Amino acid sequence: MNRNIEEQFRHEATALKVPKEMIEEALGLMEKGLPFIKVTGQLPALKGTKDLTIHIKQGGKYNYYFFNRYDLSLSKVKPLEEGKNYMVISTGEGGKKQFKNFKSSIDAIENFKKREGDAELAIGKSIKDYMPVATMKDGKVDYVTKDFQEVYYSPPLTNTVYVNGGVGYNVIQAGNMLEGGSAYRDDLVSRLGNRYQAWNTYQFNEARDKYGNLKIKQYGEGYPFNLQKNLENYRIKELDKPEKLNEIMADMKDGNRPVVTVTNGKDEAVTLRIQAIPRYCNLNFFQLNGKAENREQFQNSVRQGKDLSPGKEKDKSKNNQIAI
Repeated sequence: MNRNIEEQFRHEATALKVPKEMIEEALGLMEKGLPFIKVTGQLPALKGTKDLTIHIKQGGKYNYYFFNRYDLSLSKVKPLEEGKNYMVISTGEGGKKQFKNFKSSIDAIENFKKREGDAELAIGKSIKDYMPVATMKDGKVDYVTKDFQEVYYSPPLTNTVYVNGGVGYNVIQAGNMLEGGSAYRDDLVSRLGNRYQAWNTYQFNEARDKYGNLKIKQYGEGYPFNLQKNLENYRIKELDKPEKLNEIMADMKDGNRPVVTVTNGKDEAVTLRIQAIPRYCNLNFFQLNGKAENREQFQNSVRQGKDLSPGKEKDKSKNNQIAI
């Protein structure tokens, strides 16, 4: 493969924060000269499993590879234990068992549902070490384990993201937006060709666009949300360390929930996760296990005598934590 093609793809995929192992797998398939390449991997999820699939197409005068889109799918299935895969097991000629491994529960379920004979959907390390979670008889599903029923019968939340030359929503941003978060971009371009910046969220309660994808709501320069100023409203230890603060802000702009040390109303230092909520011009705080905390107890000026336990605020609108 031409080294320029390799360098270009590696640059674009890295800019979009595609996991390194997926980049290397894609490059290995490019070496084989395949015209269409699809590589699937996983991203961290707050709940369930988040699958990422990148699509690469060969074309043009010099057979360049173009990375123009990726798919994200969020399902309720729990992440697999290390070393285990999903597998679809069927019976081949002569009664010999055949099996196909999958990294993604979504791909495995889709493959299993298309079977016409006898088959098993299972989780395990190999054909000698697996546990069925669903079985099929003569093309009809006859059993799904109780623990797997919700996953099997609940369609995943999916969305396709289009990119151009390594520019667009990176996979971390789009993945966090799929879980209800917000992401910031300063390289957006209007229809008139003007650059602008905005926080972005998916609109789950609106009809999808003509391509079947989630619509985006933006909070731009005219919207009264400034991340650094909001952080300065709270007693966050990292505010005194510019380099660390920049890392935290970059993480929050990707829609992540970085860890910070913050002082509560009792002058106790606690370790929490923090999230930007531009829609309400505020921040949310969470315990490491994901449980929401009342933000008011961490503000620079805490009103004395107020019950600071979660759910006790008088303001039930903007200042309430958002369940995500």
